[in-house]
Formats: sequence, structure tokens, C-alpha cells
Amino acid sequence: MPLHESLWWLCLGVALVAWLYASVGHAGASGYIAVMSLFGIAATEIKPMALVLNVLVASVASIQFYRAGHFSWKLFWPFALTAAPMAFLGGRLNLPSQFLQTLLGLVLGSSALWFLRPATEIETAKTPSTSVALLVGAAIGLLAGLTGTGGGIYLTPVLLMMHWSKTKTASAVSAVFILLNSISGLAGLWSGGGGIPFRVWPLLIAVFLGGSIGATLGSYRLPVRTVRFLLAVVLLVAATKLLFT
Repeated sequence: MPLHESLWWLCLGVALVAWLYASVGHAGASGYIAVMSLFGIAATEIKPMALVLNVLVASVASIQFYRAGHFSWKLFWPFALTAAPMAFLGGRLNLPSQFLQTLLGLVLGSSALWFLRPATEIETAKTPSTSVALLVGAAIGLLAGLTGTGGGIYLTPVLLMMHWSKTKTASAVSAVFILLNSISGLAGLWSGGGGIPFRVWPLLIAVFLGGSIGATLGSYRLPVRTVRFLLAVVLLVAATKLLFT
């Protein structure tokens, strides 16, 4: 396939990922990793590129969900406080990842099946204790840094399964959480001597367009049941990527 044609298909692929993920408040790193792997991009380039794309799409999603009134600072801050430094640490580390990928893939796949079951939105969310939120945030931040993602793919299922949040609030909190962790992960990568490949620039345009459409639909237009279904799809995509690559 000619270079310009493969680049066009790559841009289309990441734009579709950004649209799907942003509709549920996620930035799409796990999806970008899968798409870029299919196009034969070197593993050393994929992690920094995925994080850069994550920062842009998470910024768009954060703004849209915040403007729609779904963000909760009270829920966000204890998770974020410990997640950011641990994401920085994870970004610096380069560990063998096969066991980690398999474990996370099974967890995400199970979460996806949980979201596909018939369910109604909770009326009142429970507030997690600060100590529990700090511990969960630290664990998710480390996983985010190690896997080159923003961590929302792990945070959202926890918030919803524990009844700590309503669906769109979880999406809003996850979007800002992803933005913070992606920036922290990039900082850790740079401090360890990593760089940003030049080929990421056309992909930034593609994900901005896809993410803008997805975040607008998810924050304003889509009903909660549809958002939960899309979240299940996102989790299944991520789980498939982790288990079979």
C-alpha cells in the first residue's frame, strides 16, 4: 500500500477510535495502540504517540462534559492526587508486559459483559472514603503509566460498579483523570529520554475531529443507556487488544 494511502487509512482508524471513546469520556489510547499496531508502527513509537493523542482528545472531552455540568471535583480529586505521580513513575518504567496485558484484558472483558446486562441508572451515588480513593487512584495511575493509557478505561468501571458515580459523571471525571495522567505519563517518558515521533501530527488532526464529535454527542445528546452500551464496546475493544496482541 502506498505511504500516503496507508496514512489516510491510519488517520481514519484513529478518528473512529476517538469518536467512539470520547462519547463515553475516554481518550482512546488503547484503541490507538491497537490501530497503530495493525499498521506496523514500531512499539517504541506507539506509546508516546498514543499519549499525545490522548492529551488532545481528553482535553476536548473534558471541556464538553464539564460544560454539560457532569464533572464532580469532590469525586475527582482523591483519585487524581495519587494517580498523577504514579503515572509519571509508570511512564519511566519499561517492564515486561505480557502477564500485565493478559490480566488487564480479562478484567476489562469482564467489565464489558457487566455493562451489557440490563441496568438502570442509580438515583444516588455513594461517596468513597478518601483513603480508598487514594489507593485506587495510585493503582490505576501506575497501570496507566505502564500501559501508555490515561487510566480512564480502568477508573470508569470502578466508579460505576461501586455505585460511586452516575454514568455521565463517571465519564466527565474519567476524561479529566485521563488528561492529567496522560500529561504525567508523557512527562515521565520525556524524563527517561523518550521523544515524540514526527508522524503523530496528521493523526492529531484526525483525532481532534473524531473526538470533538464523540464528546459532543456523549455529553449532550446520547441517553445513559446508549452511553453504557458504547462503554461496553470500548472495554471489549481494549480487552481484545490486550489479550490478542
